[in-house]
Amino acid sequence: MPIKIPSDLPAFDVLEREGVMVMTEDRAARQDIRPMQIALLNLMPKKALTETQFARVIGATPLQIDLSLIRMSHHETRNTSAEHMEAFYHPFQEMKHRKFDGLIITGAPIEHLEFGDVTYYDELREIFDWTQTNVHHTMGVCWGGMAMLNHFHGVHKDRLARKAFGCFRHRNLAPASPYLRGFSDDFVVPVSRWTEMRVSDIRANPDLEILMQSDEVGPCLVDDPAHRALYMFNHLEYDSDTLKQEYDRDVAGGERIEPPVNYFPGNDPARTPENRWRSHGHLLYGNWVNQIYQTTPYALDDIGAA
Repeated sequence: MPIKIPSDLPAFDVLEREGVMVMTEDRAARQDIRPMQIALLNLMPKKALTETQFARVIGATPLQIDLSLIRMSHHETRNTSAEHMEAFYHPFQEMKHRKFDGLIITGAPIEHLEFGDVTYYDELREIFDWTQTNVHHTMGVCWGGMAMLNHFHGVHKDRLARKAFGCFRHRNLAPASPYLRGFSDDFVVPVSRWTEMRVSDIRANPDLEILMQSDEVGPCLVDDPAHRALYMFNHLEYDSDTLKQEYDRDVAGGERIEPPVNYFPGNDPARTPENRWRSHGHLLYGNWVNQIYQTTPYALDDIGAA
């Protein structure tokens, strides 16, 4: 089954060209099934790019997905046109009456700030609490996952001496987890962050389980069953050239930065990078959507009622 997104959303044409099944509003209305209601709280500056990345990985399942785009109510983005935001996004305060089977909270390029110094953090904390009554399962990604983990469990993020930047080997620590069905024992994950959450701090909490971890860059995926949440610190949703775009941007800005580790063939930025994580990205998000489908109430109003 396809993912339902507006036909004039930029992601629609991109995904259709790639062979991802996408569906218009009219076609979806003719299907006699309840689509999965998934929301994306997009905190990234390049909204259209992020929309496409996440729509791609959650749309590659046998289920019909109805994707809603949410923004912070009072934060104005400077990197995406007002027309795009007005056409496709809904402020959280206008959406909080609704219930969703799943919610993805993206990262944000504000790692240097303490959580409490983020201008929209009060509303974000409201959203974290709202997930406990209005969302069946939440995926927090990169900074979004760290902020959510800090909110519910008080785990702190630590600044790294050097940016974790590149493609790093990770280990599957929980092969029996429904979120890691089909995963290899060892696999590559793109990483791009200045902060980390320490293994020791996470393992000190018996309610948390580290599912994926790297010897080089630490924990990657953390399961929080009590809050019906996963915290994904890295980026299996990334396109093949996302790290290249970040590297080129930093070089153009005059920053002294090394090329992403284990990314460019021969460590040569002039060569085209190869995607070695795409299959695991589809697996993770496909498993997440499937697990939501298997456990969510049929009636949306029953979400959060237990």
